Amino acid sequence: MKIYGSTISPFVRKVVVFAEEKGLSVELVPTAPGDTTPAFRAISPFGQIPAMVDDDFTLADSSAIIAYLEAKHPDPVLIPADAQARGRTIWFDELADTVIFATGRTMLFNRVVGPLLRGVPGDAAAADKAEREQWPPILAYLEQAATGRDFLVGDGLTLADIAVTSALASSLHATAPVDAASHPELARYLDAMLARPAFARRLEAERGFLAKVRSKVA
Repeated sequence: MKIYGSTISPFVRKVVVFAEEKGLSVELVPTAPGDTTPAFRAISPFGQIPAMVDDDFTLADSSAIIAYLEAKHPDPVLIPADAQARGRTIWFDELADTVIFATGRTMLFNRVVGPLLRGVPGDAAAADKAEREQWPPILAYLEQAATGRDFLVGDGLTLADIAVTSALASSLHATAPVDAASHPELARYLDAMLARPAFARRLEAERGFLAKVRSKVA
């Protein structure tokens, strides 16, 4: 299976980690969003990442790919069948995409992607405002959600954990680590999630890549 994109994107990382937690072998093909090459557009007509090739089947969009993988490879279960558990899992997935990373994207683009990877000036004021006004309520909610829990839904790993951790991991490339003094439960939970091999391998590679880019810019 080939996944096109960069795992600095939380959506790409979410798919890659989801697949690897299923025990699937994944080849990551480095691809920037909006790539216009005909071969990539044949897989992802609007240039979205992630995109997937699985044998002769192609698909774009993280939610679509994850739904496909869960249906094709049902064990281990990462999207629960129970109605309430499934609803909570999808809620956290949506929260990760549209709330956590909506704020994280502002910081990541203006502090990392724009100035370091695309060579365009970032809007420091916008990043600072997002960090100051929007980020604290997110951390406060996740502190409450993680309190006394190893997993966000039920007693085992689900898409909820993968999605939230992926959104946080991308955001944390551009903001301070979660403070264990002010958010001890979230810090504990996140440390455990990021120590899982599927996350740890990808984040090590991402940090190494960004360190090289920063050294060249400096």
